[in-house]
Amino acid sequence: MKIRETEELECCESEEVHEERLRIVREKMPGEEELCDLAELFKVFGDSTRIRILFVLFEAEVCVCDLAQALGMTQSAVSHQLRILKQNRLVKSRREGKSVFYSLSDGHVYAIIAQGLEHVEE
Repeated sequence: MKIRETEELECCESEEVHEERLRIVREKMPGEEELCDLAELFKVFGDSTRIRILFVLFEAEVCVCDLAQALGMTQSAVSHQLRILKQNRLVKSRREGKSVFYSLSDGHVYAIIAQGLEHVEE
């Protein structure tokens, strides 16, 4: 959701620090390393090709050949993006004979995709 340039953000009329709220925030704030890791994770979601791959995997476990066909991409391009997704533990693979099938790594990834879709469809 972007704020249009003509819209102004509302600000407080006076500068007042709410110590109790700040105390709660400070207690709950993750460490700097965790926040950096979280930012890196969201960067992975910032690429539309990777989002398209994740959406296919949200629906079904598929091999690279199927992904390439479904997305109109080369197997090489799909493999490159899968490598990034796998490094970030968003997808996993399993071998079955000569084929390697990919799927979302766990329920957290399903939830992120489902909630993201729900949010943008509102």
